Amino acid sequence: MVFGIVPRMMINEIDGVDWESMGHAYGPASDVPGWLKGMASADPGVREEAFSNFYSAAHHQGDVYPCTAASLPFLFEMADSPATPDRGSVIELLLSIGQECLDMDPEVVYFTPDGTESRAHVDALALIGERAEVFVRWVTDPDEEVRRPAIECLGLFLADSARALEVLRSLLPGSGMVQRLLVVRAVATVALRDAAVHGAAVGWLEDLAGDTAQVPEVRLAALVHRVRCTPGELGDAVVPAAVGLIREIAPEETGGDDDTPCRAEAEPDVAAGATPSPGVPPQVAAAFEDLERHGRVHAPTTSLLEAFHTVLDDRVLERTAVLTEQLCSADPGVRYDAIRMATELIGQWRGDHSGLVVLIAGCLDPGDPYTSAAAAEALGALVPVSEPAREALAAYVEAARAEHGPGVWAARERLVRRAHQEAVRALASLGDLRALDCVLEALDGGTDAWRAVQVAGHLGEAAGDLTPRLSKLLAEVDFSDASQSMSANALVSALRELGDPAAARALASAVTAAVREEQWHTAASALKALASFGPEAAFALDVARPLVDAQDVTVRAAATAALWELEGDATGVVPRLVELLDTHADDEAAAVLGRIGPAAAPALPRLRKMLTAGYEWTRVYAAAALWDIGGDGEAPAVVETLLAAWAENDSTSNHVLACLKRMGPAARPALPRVREELTLLRRSGRFRSIPHDEDLLAACRSVTSRI
Repeated sequence: MVFGIVPRMMINEIDGVDWESMGHAYGPASDVPGWLKGMASADPGVREEAFSNFYSAAHHQGDVYPCTAASLPFLFEMADSPATPDRGSVIELLLSIGQECLDMDPEVVYFTPDGTESRAHVDALALIGERAEVFVRWVTDPDEEVRRPAIECLGLFLADSARALEVLRSLLPGSGMVQRLLVVRAVATVALRDAAVHGAAVGWLEDLAGDTAQVPEVRLAALVHRVRCTPGELGDAVVPAAVGLIREIAPEETGGDDDTPCRAEAEPDVAAGATPSPGVPPQVAAAFEDLERHGRVHAPTTSLLEAFHTVLDDRVLERTAVLTEQLCSADPGVRYDAIRMATELIGQWRGDHSGLVVLIAGCLDPGDPYTSAAAAEALGALVPVSEPAREALAAYVEAARAEHGPGVWAARERLVRRAHQEAVRALASLGDLRALDCVLEALDGGTDAWRAVQVAGHLGEAAGDLTPRLSKLLAEVDFSDASQSMSANALVSALRELGDPAAARALASAVTAAVREEQWHTAASALKALASFGPEAAFALDVARPLVDAQDVTVRAAATAALWELEGDATGVVPRLVELLDTHADDEAAAVLGRIGPAAAPALPRLRKMLTAGYEWTRVYAAAALWDIGGDGEAPAVVETLLAAWAENDSTSNHVLACLKRMGPAARPALPRVREELTLLRRSGRFRSIPHDEDLLAACRSVTSRI
C-alpha cells in the first residue's frame, strides 16, 4: 500500500491507540488505522477504498462509535496538512460525523454493535468544538474543495456565533456561485442554532434578498433561508418573489470561478444489452444505477429549493406555483431537478396535478435524451395520475422510432436507449397499445427484455400477442439459478395480469420446476396465477393437488387456494384452510375462505377469535372473511374491527375499504371515517403509493355513494 507523505508523528500516534479494544459495525476496529493512513495515500484508488471502508464500518449509516471519535484528531491533522492529497474529502468526513452527532441526543447513552454502552457522539462533538477554530482558516483556503465543506463546518461548530457570522458574511464578495450559496445557508444555520445572533443574521438575509445587485440565485437563497429562520412569517409575498427570481435565472449565470458544471456529464455509451456481473440479476444492477443517477444534482439552486418546499410543506398550491416556474426555467439543470421535486409532490399530496404532469411531459425532447429519460421515468412512476401525458409519451415514442428505427429499444447510444425504454414503459403502464410494438420487439430481441416484462401485464388487450412470448421466456428460466428468480416472478406476474388462460400450461410447468429447486416464492406465485384462471385451468389440478401438503407453508396455502378456484369443491378445502389460519399464511387462507362464502361456515369460530389478534393485518383479513361468510349477523364486529385497524395502520385502508364496499348499507357506521378520508390532503393507503391511494379514493367515493 502506498501511503504518500504521512507525518511520521501521526503514524506513530495512530499505532499507539488501542484500536483493538474498540469496535465498529463489523467487529473490532483494528483495521481503522490502516484506513486512516490510506486516506493520505498518493494512490487515488487506495484513498477511495480507505474512505469507502471507513464510511461503511466506522461511520456505518451515520453511526458514531468510539473508534469514530478516536479517529477525529488524525482526520483534523490530515485535513490541515498541505501534503494530504484530498483534504476536501477529509473535511467532508469531519462534517458528516459532526452533523450526525448534532442529530443525536446528548443525554442518551447509545450502544455499539457488541452491546457496549457508548457516548462517543458527545465526545466527538466536544472534540470538534475544541478544534473548530481551524475552520476559520480553512474557509479561505486556496482549494475550493477545502473551502466548501469548511463553510458548512464553520456554521455548525464554531462556538462563537457572532464571529462565525462575521467571517461568513465576509466570504460572500468575490466568491463563486456555489460558495456564495453555501455561505448564505451557513448564515441561516448560525441563526437557527443561536438566538443571540438570530436577528442580525435574519436582517442580513433580508437585505441580501432585496439587493438587486446580486444575481438571482443568491437573492433566492437569501429569501428561502430567511423563511427557514422565520417560518411563522412566511407571508403572501414570499412565493411570488421566489417565482420571480426563478424566472430570472439563466443558464449563463450558473457558472463561477469555483463552480463545477451544474449539469451531469452524459452517461457513457455502452453496447446495447451489456450484462451485469455473473450472478447479479439485471434488475439489481439497474437499481444501483438508478440510485447513483437519482443522487445527482444539476443546478446550484436545487438544495435551497428543496429546503423551500420543505418549509412550504402542505401549501400545495404555492409549491405547485414554484414547481411550475422551475419546470419552465431557462436553465436545463433547474428543469431537470424540478422533475424529481414535482414527482415527490404529486406522490405525497392529493389534488389536481394535471398542470405539473403536462409540464413534466413537456420535458420529453428528442434532442435531449438525458432529460427525456428522467421525465419519462417520472411519468411512469405517476401512473395513473400521468394520464394527461399520454399523447406526449406516444409522440415521443413514435419520434424515436422514426429517427432511430424500429430497433431503438436496443439502440447502442445509452441515453437514447434509456429514454425510449422509459417512455415505452410509461405509455404501456397507461394501457396504451401504441407501446405494443416496442414491447414485442424487446421480448423478441432479448435486449433489456426484463424491462418490457415489467409493464407487459398492463396491455391486456394484446394478450394474444404477449402471452405466447412471455410463456416462452418463462419456460426458458433456469430455476436452479437463484439469480433468475426475479425474472421468473416478473414473468408470472405479467401472465397473471394479462389473464389469458393460454398461459396456464407454462405456469403449471413453472410450478413443477420451482418446487423441484425449492424456489418456494416463485412456486406460490405461479400457483396463484393458475388459480386466477379458474376452471379453465382445471388440468392443473394434477399439479396443485400434491402440493397441499408441501413443506413450505406459502406453497401449501397457494395450492389449497388453487384447488378451490380450479375445482370449486369446498368440502375438502375448508378444513385445510382452517388449519392454515394458525400459520403465517393466515391472510391467504382467510381471503380464500371469504371467496368461498357461506360454504366456509365451519371457519367462523376461528375467524371470530382472530379478531382479537395483536397484529392488525390479521384482524383485517379475518373481519373481511367473517363478512363474506356470515353476512349481516357479523356486521357490527366487522365494522368495528376494520375501523380500529385502519386507525392503527393506514396501510390497511385499501383492504378495509374493499370490504366496506362489499358490505354496502351494513357499513353505514364507517361512513364518517370514509368521508373524512376524502377530505385529507396527504396521500395514504399501503406504501402511500399513487395507485394505492387513487384506488383508495375511488373506493371511498363508491362506499359513500352506495350508502
